Amino acid sequence: MREPQLVTAEGLPERVTIYEVGPRDGLQNESAIVDVAVKAEFINRLVDAGLTTIETTSFVHPKWVPQLADAAELLERLDLPEGVRAPVLVPNERGLDRALAAGVREIAIFASATETFAGKNLNSTLDDQFAMFTPTIERALGAGLAVRGYVSMCYGDPWEGDVPIDQVVKVGARLVELGCHELSLGDTIGVATPGQVSALIEAFGAAGVPVDKLAVHFHDTYGQALANTLTALREGVTTVDSSAGGLGGCPYAESATGNLATEDLLWQLDGLGIHTGVDLEKLVTTSTWMAEQLGKPSPSRVVQALAG
Repeated sequence: MREPQLVTAEGLPERVTIYEVGPRDGLQNESAIVDVAVKAEFINRLVDAGLTTIETTSFVHPKWVPQLADAAELLERLDLPEGVRAPVLVPNERGLDRALAAGVREIAIFASATETFAGKNLNSTLDDQFAMFTPTIERALGAGLAVRGYVSMCYGDPWEGDVPIDQVVKVGARLVELGCHELSLGDTIGVATPGQVSALIEAFGAAGVPVDKLAVHFHDTYGQALANTLTALREGVTTVDSSAGGLGGCPYAESATGNLATEDLLWQLDGLGIHTGVDLEKLVTTSTWMAEQLGKPSPSRVVQALAG
């Protein structure tokens, strides 16, 4: 079978936005440095497959993420069609300066829901991280940019274990108060289960953060990413982060495996009759090509099934 049998279900959205993170979150975790021309072709192929929101790169200091040191050059090479969003990750005001110089119109910032990860990833504390985010967000908004907020370690932390829901909500709600138009709830090490997903989304609602501001970002370490995504959709979420071919992880959390593969997500959504505008066959071809560039097979089960 080249496509799933279509059977719809009650209580699900008619349309879902796939927020593609492969070029950034995927490639930043590769041990090899991918040539900038390959990155540009990867993004162009993703656009041709129908993806309209693609996180292209990061303006993190090259010392920390050398795989994305070519961010400015990559953006110069891209000539994306109107209607395609190309957000980039920025860690601070210096990163914002570089993004603005490159003509970026949308950025994302990366927060932590736990004290330990804030220290390891941001060299900050849980509370002090906002001293870094606040001027970055304010300047970005003043320049007319849209700002997305990531919250990492929402469902579990490899150093601290369980993460209190109210702690996650406190961090996320503060990002929304600062002006983030969207909040991506990250299962950085892939330990979430559907009950946690429902509880967290509902807790945000109770705190005054509407579900239309929420996105979900699952890793598949324990094989729960699709179940968690379906749960989030039933709670009203309509934006799902995924990575073509299942590329990526987190360079600061060794137990984090690949992101939810966009093809695996798309197979589920197509089978449910949920519109995305993405062509599965073109996407599989793209991820197969990218796997060849990287010299290793794609971990996506759908890519393996359809490309085999």
